[in-house]
Amino acid sequence: MADWILGIETSCDETSAAVLRAEGGRGALAGLVILSQDVHRIFGGVVPELASRAHVRAIGSVVEQALADAGISQSQVDGVVVTAGPGLVGALLVGVMYGKTLAFSLDRPLLGVNHLEGHLFAPLLEDAALEPPFVGLLVSGGHTMLLDVPAWGSYRLLGQSLDDAAGEAFDKVANLLGLGYPGGPRIERLAAEGRPERFRFPRPMLGELGRGGPNRYAFSFSGLKTAVLRAVRASDDLERDRADLARGFQD
Repeated sequence: MADWILGIETSCDETSAAVLRAEGGRGALAGLVILSQDVHRIFGGVVPELASRAHVRAIGSVVEQALADAGISQSQVDGVVVTAGPGLVGALLVGVMYGKTLAFSLDRPLLGVNHLEGHLFAPLLEDAALEPPFVGLLVSGGHTMLLDVPAWGSYRLLGQSLDDAAGEAFDKVANLLGLGYPGGPRIERLAAEGRPERFRFPRPMLGELGRGGPNRYAFSFSGLKTAVLRAVRASDDLERDRADLARGFQD
């Protein structure tokens, strides 16, 4: 018999809910709703208080839509899973309180999860046969990590960013280039028009791998970000150079 699991995620600037039909140790996605918050665009980044308020307004309708897409009602939910961290405290609180209230009202179990672990499990949605051991590269807006995964639930940190996360660097460089927020997709689109030979920026930490020291698997993006800043300031025609700068940064 299948179990219906409701997942809730409010760690940053997206309100999302998913319904998983779990059976025999595996699951199939039955309903998914992701609502991105546009309110942050004018600020060039996520404003925590605005994120929390947007989650409060959206969480109820997002959950109801996910349940509707799965073709089930609240009473058919067998368990609730909610992101407990890491993330913005106020934003997390919205999802946790909604999940706790729903689980209590339905008399169903509630499980808080680390959403970074969720990133590692995400490939199972594409390939249910995926099994450890493997090395996982976790790249998100707030985290950049290289992990050894010998078994599900067992993780060893091999390396992580010493400063900015990759997503954070993309957002900051997009702001330098006047592209707005979120930076990742905008830089990617613009970089496709750029020439790779125009700007060659440093690739920090590559030398550490051969040295075999404690930072041999670490990442660093602050130097790269500074190099782009200097190139932007040195440009006498940013409109002309913008695509080439985006290409150099992305490469």
